[in-house]
Amino acid sequence: MKILFGLIVFGLSCLSPSASAQEKAAYFQKPTIAFSGFLDVYYGFDFNQPPDSHRPDFLFNHHRHNAVDINLGLLQAHVDGGKYQANLGLMVGTYPQQNLAHEPEWLRNIFAANVGIALIQDDRLWLDVGIFESHIGFESALSADNWTLTRSLVAENSPYYLAGAKLTWNPSTQWQLAALMVNGWQRIQRVSGSTLPSFGTQTTYTFSENARLNWSTFIGTDDPDKTRRMRYFSNSYGQFQLTEKIGLIAGIDVGFQQTAKGRSDHDVWFGTVLIARYAFSKTWAMAVRGEYYRDNTEVIVTTEQMEGFETAGFSANIDYNAHKNVFCRLEIRWLKSSNAIFAKNTTMSHNNVLLIGSIALRF
Repeated sequence: MKILFGLIVFGLSCLSPSASAQEKAAYFQKPTIAFSGFLDVYYGFDFNQPPDSHRPDFLFNHHRHNAVDINLGLLQAHVDGGKYQANLGLMVGTYPQQNLAHEPEWLRNIFAANVGIALIQDDRLWLDVGIFESHIGFESALSADNWTLTRSLVAENSPYYLAGAKLTWNPSTQWQLAALMVNGWQRIQRVSGSTLPSFGTQTTYTFSENARLNWSTFIGTDDPDKTRRMRYFSNSYGQFQLTEKIGLIAGIDVGFQQTAKGRSDHDVWFGTVLIARYAFSKTWAMAVRGEYYRDNTEVIVTTEQMEGFETAGFSANIDYNAHKNVFCRLEIRWLKSSNAIFAKNTTMSHNNVLLIGSIALRF
């Protein structure tokens, strides 16, 4: 907290007497408030027909089988004061029910709750504190922001949100750098018995509006102090618009965690994803995805068999934008695991096939 206080004081000190009246006024301008919302309604049919109508626990979006449901209903308010900002988002749906189940009940409907201030006059350095979207990965909790309807295995098993402080610096139009101090691996409330904060970094280089590279990291723990195992995680991806119609995203995740407190050996997990998108027109598009995820010691993904997780997958979706704010999508997804981890009626299967449709509205 002393560090954060020092950064705030430094930023305010930039408002020197020599600053122009216009620059000073920006800090006291009347804020604008904008409201927005998002609603994603879906129906998914899992051909394994799991007996409890729930898809595997390592999938946090579109989790229900054979039911029309809301994946995410979101209302947000954004305050823009020029040199300061604030965001508050409240959500409902099967996504928060599944993904925030480990949080205290009163926190499970918070999508975002943060405030930020500009620390220097040209707005290139910002400090944001609170609950905010994770800096890891290219996939958002909002399906309309993604090229595929369902989320990849690497996205589902890395943080969607974080709580803490984020310092973002834009030294140029091409570079963006960020440093984070957070409460843990996708934690609003820190793990009981833990006194160690976690840390993260993000480096983004934008070649042009058609090409971007990103590298994000996480260093911390998801354990109490008594059994603390340090976790080290790297996420890298590139996003490229090869032509007006063809786009490509490639990503890779690698994680290491101590096998036990004080040990020098580590458990390792790994995931990769490749997505290609083709836009037929402004209203029609399709995407195909190939993916692979391996977690032999089940650091991240826990199965009933506890024999390790190794799964590959393929999906194809077609999208129709009926309106600039309305997104109609249909996807088929196949997952194949080295172990029989998918519930199928009263047995277990190596394979899982999902057919899912969604209508989403942004307003």
